[in-house]
Amino acid sequence: MARIGEVIRTTKETDIHVSINLDGGEVRINSGIGFLDHMLTALGVHGGFGLTVECRGDLEVDGHHSAEDIGIALGQAFAQAVGDKKGIARYGSFYIPMDEALAFCSLDISGRPFLVFDAEFPQWRCGDFDCCLTEEFFRAFAMNSGVTLHIKSMYGKNSHHIIEAIFKAVAHALKAACKVEYEGTLSTKGVL
Repeated sequence: MARIGEVIRTTKETDIHVSINLDGGEVRINSGIGFLDHMLTALGVHGGFGLTVECRGDLEVDGHHSAEDIGIALGQAFAQAVGDKKGIARYGSFYIPMDEALAFCSLDISGRPFLVFDAEFPQWRCGDFDCCLTEEFFRAFAMNSGVTLHIKSMYGKNSHHIIEAIFKAVAHALKAACKVEYEGTLSTKGVL
């Protein structure tokens, strides 16, 4: 059974098309924000996902609406792709080093959205991306995917390295949690 999700989301601020295949495929990203493209590409590649993101946003304002709305659409597409969660490992945790930076992610594909985000960025921008939008993106993703998501930057001095380690840690944790390992649902309730 294909584990695919697709969302088209159009507002007065953004026009977004996102698709994800949890079992692999091409990664093609065009958010309009170069650094965010780099991070979403890392998310797709390191997660082993097929991932397409096309976004036209009001970048004349700033990148906030694009980053947040991509998180919303990607979260909704992920929720579609994971479906009833039957058979998945459900939990995933991963550390990623990136030069001097180290990031950790632990998550639960539970249907109970929550975000704990603990990271500081020494430089406030990476290219044309405001570093504070990292948290906005992951909040939108968590709330719309139904994932309990804990992210922590252990340390680091370069914001690019810190953010990239975060995205890759999330990708590997999602990959582990999406792995089909069981016949039924990993829950004492029998349903997630």
